[in-house]
Amino acid sequence: MRLITLLFAVLPLPAFAHPHMFVDSRLDLVLDEAQNVTGLTLSWTYDDFTTLLILEDMGLDPDGDGTLTDAELAKLRGFDLVEWPEGFEGDLYFYRDGVQVPLDHPVPDSVAVTDGRITATHTRTLTPTPAEGLQIRQYDPTFYVAYTLSGGVHLPAPCAADITPPDPDAATQALAEELKKVPEDQYSVLQIGVHYAEDVRITCNAPS
Repeated sequence: MRLITLLFAVLPLPAFAHPHMFVDSRLDLVLDEAQNVTGLTLSWTYDDFTTLLILEDMGLDPDGDGTLTDAELAKLRGFDLVEWPEGFEGDLYFYRDGVQVPLDHPVPDSVAVTDGRITATHTRTLTPTPAEGLQIRQYDPTFYVAYTLSGGVHLPAPCAADITPPDPDAATQALAEELKKVPEDQYSVLQIGVHYAEDVRITCNAPS
């Protein structure tokens, strides 16, 4: 994902606090028999403009027909996991009782280009963590990328995910408060993405 951000460095920046990339996500959680989360599969579907930039930068789909060969798909697979600097969370955060749960490094799974958009899927593992009460948030701290869990969060019954969308008014107010604290020439360091993130809560009802 960091590599993709670099592709936009040459573009004029729009108004502050507006994302430059849009990603639709689907999250599938892996649970063990004790209802502990042990892993996940995450799919990112990039907007069509970002897809175009990525394909052009990598020299793929030169005829622009939106159909990649097997060799081109093999080259594309894992492209968004190449730049993964120390401390980068992958824009995905798990919390249990208010404490962040570490996620292991991602492993590329699959990639496809459908209707002019790249969908890249990767897997991650984590120390078995009770699903009940788990909080999940997906966001870019700088809000350069806007994520939407349009594909939902999926996990085995009886566990289920409740997704609460962000409150635009609360986010705007939080941003206004942040701007008061930082000089204008330092706006780029603001960590505002969390205010625009969906909030996911996992519950597990015991089977009757």
